[in-house]
Formats: sequence, C-alpha cells, structure tokens
Amino acid sequence: MKKVKFNTRSITAAAIIAAAYAALTMILAPISYGAIQCRVSEVLCILPFFIPCSTWGLFLGCAIANILTGNVFDIIFGSLATLAAGLLTAYIGKRGQSMKNCVLACLMPVVFNAIVVGAVITEAYIGVHIFENFGVFAMNALYVGIGEAIVLFVLGLPLMRYLPKKRFFRECVDKINS
Repeated sequence: MKKVKFNTRSITAAAIIAAAYAALTMILAPISYGAIQCRVSEVLCILPFFIPCSTWGLFLGCAIANILTGNVFDIIFGSLATLAAGLLTAYIGKRGQSMKNCVLACLMPVVFNAIVVGAVITEAYIGVHIFENFGVFAMNALYVGIGEAIVLFVLGLPLMRYLPKKRFFRECVDKINS
C-alpha cells in the first residue's frame, strides 16, 4: 500500500467514515457507552487496514460520538485510543493481507480501547485511581476489551477476509488510495 495521500477523495472518504462511526454509535447508544459496551461502529476500525486515510475519519467520528458522554477525558483519550489503534492497523495492513496480519489488525482496537477506555471509566466515571485499586481498572478494561473483541473478531475479522474478494470493494479501495 502507498503512503497516505490527502486529496479530495481521501478527505471525503474520511468524512463519510467519521459520519458513519458517529451516527452508528449514537443510534446504538444503549450498547455503545458505559463500562459494559459493545460499539458496533468499531467494526469500521478494520478500514485502516485497507484505507489508511480512514484512520482520521475514525478518530473524528469517535470524538463526535464521545461528545455525547459530556466527559472531556472520554472525548480526548477515547478518541486518541482509536487514532493509535487506527495508525497501527494501517501499518499492519501495509505488511500484507495474511490471516496473521488480519488478526493483529483486529487486536489493535481491542487492546488500545481496553486499556485507555478502561482507565477513563475507572478514573473519570467511577472516580477511582487505577493505581489505588487496580482490580476496578482491570475489570473495566476486561469489560471494554470483551465488547471490542466481540465486534472485531465476530464481525470485523470475517469482513476483512470477505471484502477484498468483492470487486466493488477493491475498486473503492484503489480509488481512495490513489
């Protein structure tokens, strides 16, 4: 894959992905927020594997969706976790589309969100410092990680294997990346 180019096509794709992420998260709000969450919109986190510029759309979409929480730590750090996971997912995608790389790419949002969002929930919502009561943090991280893993490995991984076989998807990826 090529280096990320910022042209009209890639900026438009990132904006559409941002809108889709934010809308899907907000529409499914009852399961998208809280310690026990299953953000279906996180399935879009597979896109940087194929379309590196989508990382910025995911970051923006996550920030917009997290505004609904009203918590500045969630808005900032939750969105940065998505950005970091997206950047690593894009890097992994440059190494090829093997099953191992697909699994690693799906693992990035799980790990980053479990740790970062688990910490945000523990610190900002529960008011417990993660180092004072590591058990509370570990439980929150586990809950967030399980929700992420369900979305990424039950929905995302099969899509990562299925979509490249579709001509329409390959053509879209080629156009956005060119």
